[in-house]
Amino acid sequence: MVEQSIALPRKHTLNASAAGAAIWSHRWFVLAVLLALAAGGWQGARLILGPAVVVDQVHRGNLVETVVASGHVETPYRVEIGSQITGTVDDVLVQEGERVTKGQPLISLESRELKAAVVQAQGAVAQAEARMRQLDELTLPSAREALTQAKANLLNAQQTFDRTSTLAKEGFATRAALDDAQKTLDVARTQVRTAEFQVYTASPGGSDYVMAQTQLNQAHANLDTAESRHGYATIAAPRDGVLITRNVERGAVVQPGKALLVLAPAGEVQLVLQIDERNLGKISLGQKALASADAYPDQRFAAVVSYINPGIDITRASVEVKLNVTDPPDYLRQDMTVSVDIEDAAKDSALVLPIRSVHDALSGQPWVLGIKDGRAVKRPVRLGLRGNNHVEILEGMTEGEVAIPLNSGVLTGQRVRAVVS
Repeated sequence: MVEQSIALPRKHTLNASAAGAAIWSHRWFVLAVLLALAAGGWQGARLILGPAVVVDQVHRGNLVETVVASGHVETPYRVEIGSQITGTVDDVLVQEGERVTKGQPLISLESRELKAAVVQAQGAVAQAEARMRQLDELTLPSAREALTQAKANLLNAQQTFDRTSTLAKEGFATRAALDDAQKTLDVARTQVRTAEFQVYTASPGGSDYVMAQTQLNQAHANLDTAESRHGYATIAAPRDGVLITRNVERGAVVQPGKALLVLAPAGEVQLVLQIDERNLGKISLGQKALASADAYPDQRFAAVVSYINPGIDITRASVEVKLNVTDPPDYLRQDMTVSVDIEDAAKDSALVLPIRSVHDALSGQPWVLGIKDGRAVKRPVRLGLRGNNHVEILEGMTEGEVAIPLNSGVLTGQRVRAVVS
């Protein structure tokens, strides 16, 4: 085999080497030129085709229209607890925020004088009871014995008078003897009447008995009053609940009419909201709602509209609405801030579009920026139900069509390239 070699011309080799060296020495400049050409090409394509824009697509879905509002938690009413007597606070037995039960002592007042009044009233009761026993055990039996004796004396006096009268008629007795017998008879009759009166007054219904019974009743009433006032020295919870305010400390002098503690009764809880008056037509009694405390946004609980204020707050253009929470979660606290979604209407398989793509949604002429032949075009639409993030399209768009969000910065007539989100 014969080997053949081809020798390149030396001049061509030197030219190639020189060109390579020149390019390498100006490599940054060449790179900049290439980047500029690429950028120019991209800008040219962008001008021709328009910028890429993320769009929202009309689709079918379930839509719930709600009225959203914020408010706070409170019980239907609150109980202000105060003292019924003037006194000095001996001790405060509870703290603010503490749960209490009905009858639990909350505040104790100095009670030495009240105790002394109770002892004095008890003595008066014992004295009145002793008077009643005296009537039953001594006065009445003695009066009955006296009546028996008086009746016996009357019988003897009557018999003596009868004998003396007979003898006087027969001439065997003097007028003086008859007068003495008559006098003795009259005295005996008076003694019987007196004994009968004493028996009557000492018996139930008689004056002495009634007076003694009245004194006993009055003594019992005074004792009840003294014991009640002594009981006022311990201020107790009128019902179960949570103490939300404490305005008293040990050593303070308290008087009737001043609230010392405020109790939020346990049980039913209300949510109090201020609803924009424009949404008043969407609210009615019995509507269901879902609420969540701002401190626990992921935990929702049910509520029902129970009250709509008939008047409008003109300064805020709002109306007060209250909702009952029949099964309040344990974490709810008085005056806690809550967010509430009141369900107004619902529709399955509605034609929906994110509300971020609807212009002038609250006006009478809403519209969207659609895309036609690669350009943004204005399209009027008619809206139906409105949810938190989506709105129902009744007219103006069909399923699958797209709309450009408001925050995209695209103008009507501008070329765009749609990118479905």
